Amino acid sequence: MLGGGGLVAVNVYASATENGGGQGQVATGQVLSAPTIYCPDVGSRLTAVPDGARADVDRELAQLDQQIAAAYQQLTQSAAEIEQNPGFAGQTIIDPLKAERSESLQRIADAIGREGDRPQGLDDLAACTLRSSNQDAGQSAAPQGSATPSQSGQGSAAPSQGTGAGGQGGNGPVAADYADITSVQPNVSTPAEQPGGSTGTFSSSCGVNANGLFNSDNVIVAPGVSNGAHHFHDYIGNQSNNAFASDQDLANAQTSCADQGDKSTYYWPVLRLQNGKQERDADKPGGGTEGNAGQIVTAKQVTLTFEGNPTSKVTEMPRLLRIITGDAKAFVNGPANANASWSCTGYEDRQLKDKYPLCPSGSDVVRTFRFQSCWDGRNIDSANHRTHVAFEGPDGSCPAGFQAIPQLVQRIVYAVAAPSLQDGGRKVPLFAVDSFPEQLHKPVTDHGDFINVFDESLMRKMVDCINSGRKCGAGADEQPPSQSAEPSRPSETASPSEPPAETQSAEPSEPATQQPSSDQPSSEPPAGTPATETATATAPGSGSGSGSTGLPRVYATPSPKKTSTTKSSGGGVISEPTQRPDTEAPAGTSAASPTGTAVAAPAGQETPGTGAQTEPQTEPQAVQGGLAETGAHLWPAIFGGLLLVSGAALLWRTKRTSF
Repeated sequence: MLGGGGLVAVNVYASATENGGGQGQVATGQVLSAPTIYCPDVGSRLTAVPDGARADVDRELAQLDQQIAAAYQQLTQSAAEIEQNPGFAGQTIIDPLKAERSESLQRIADAIGREGDRPQGLDDLAACTLRSSNQDAGQSAAPQGSATPSQSGQGSAAPSQGTGAGGQGGNGPVAADYADITSVQPNVSTPAEQPGGSTGTFSSSCGVNANGLFNSDNVIVAPGVSNGAHHFHDYIGNQSNNAFASDQDLANAQTSCADQGDKSTYYWPVLRLQNGKQERDADKPGGGTEGNAGQIVTAKQVTLTFEGNPTSKVTEMPRLLRIITGDAKAFVNGPANANASWSCTGYEDRQLKDKYPLCPSGSDVVRTFRFQSCWDGRNIDSANHRTHVAFEGPDGSCPAGFQAIPQLVQRIVYAVAAPSLQDGGRKVPLFAVDSFPEQLHKPVTDHGDFINVFDESLMRKMVDCINSGRKCGAGADEQPPSQSAEPSRPSETASPSEPPAETQSAEPSEPATQQPSSDQPSSEPPAGTPATETATATAPGSGSGSGSTGLPRVYATPSPKKTSTTKSSGGGVISEPTQRPDTEAPAGTSAASPTGTAVAAPAGQETPGTGAQTEPQTEPQAVQGGLAETGAHLWPAIFGGLLLVSGAALLWRTKRTSF
């Protein structure tokens, strides 16, 4: 097996280094294949970890991810040796990785055994393999009823396809990761509303992270572990979210939300342009050292909507409920838990899971997360961060034993041009989300995280609003219009992979979407965005844009009840589910960093996340002094000047008439 893995690596690297193609690219711009490391996901198998063992288990799961990240980095640095010696990868990377994983798995078993029945069979998960990135990494099917990926003709891959390496970080994205949205057939279905359902919506307005609150932690799956995510997250809402934040820290934090009763934390992997820009994390963990390179893009608009249930009333979310949707490891785990979707304004009846969209001129990229909306009525989290919540069925009903709660729908809009795939993104840069290094920036790995820190009184108002069929909340006015049967489309005259000349620049041309260069002093952010955010959560000068439409309601069926082979002599601690839940499993431990205090801001404004951030921090993406702001100040002066000139002219004519 290891010899075969070595041959895969040799073939891959031999191809990637031919013809002088830099960073895995040949002169034509086509990106070539590269290997990745596949290791069984341990966290998803641990469905019943005793509370007393949870901290130790989380720490070891983080260590497992650190081991994979280090092995992948060694793999990418060993191209010459692997080419010369097919057995090199197995002997120096894969075998030692298995030994390290065996030790961590032993410590996990010991920790669980001290609190209850010791799990059996964990060591079976120690072995890892090399895979060519054009192999099917996982065999699981996507959840039924969820937004359909581009399969069976639902989306044609972009031209000049490649698989594997590429991207500024050398590990993706590639041309095959993109699809022309105009070639995707409408694939969104909406369950019929039934008597007794809850049809209202509640919206919260929390900005677009213009102040640049980022870190590579994940307090849900890797509490107390710095760089637990191995990629950077955007944060809005709660301003004290890092790996070391306690429940009390979250409760006491400042919030960027217009309604100060919403201190919830909303976060997702950042989107980057592969345009050569060096962010401040370029040589730091979670950033460039782990393949997450390029310019971080600030969203044009973020809407946060809590929806009801078509078959029943909703109940209040418990305070500090944690939900993760999507699977950060879906490229190697398989798409069973993939749940983020991609589309374009004007085309949101067409959703993609396994491709980034190529949007026509005048249309923006839209990224959507629909969170689980059925709760087990008892737990605010679970060992694998999944089993305490579930998706609604195709008809909108919850599984037996679960009750409906408001469904969080996050819609994130980016003003990024369709990349020029024919030249590998040289003319118009590729874009992709941050990911674990071995996941190669595949769109199927996208995911979102949420912790409910609503005031209980505001949560009651939300539930009453939704159950009574009303439209409420600080962000209600900013919601996109409802999807029509025939949504208006932006102009399709230009090829989506070759935008018109004015959008060919690697930099977005509109001031509202320009990103600052990392070499600019943080005390003087560049022009392009006003200093403060209004309650619309929309970047300056953005709006919905021509042809913008709201995302229709989509329901994902809950995963079928897990049929598992229990390998524990006790309470089924380790299982082999037919659909493997995701944990955005963390990596590497480190000492806690001090937590500061975020600066308060008036309602509706972005709050600077000063002390809440954990190093390394990237350059804040907020920009000030843009044209929109300047114009807002100049119009009164111009109007006054016109009145003055008109008055003088009238006075002069009056005097002439009198003489």
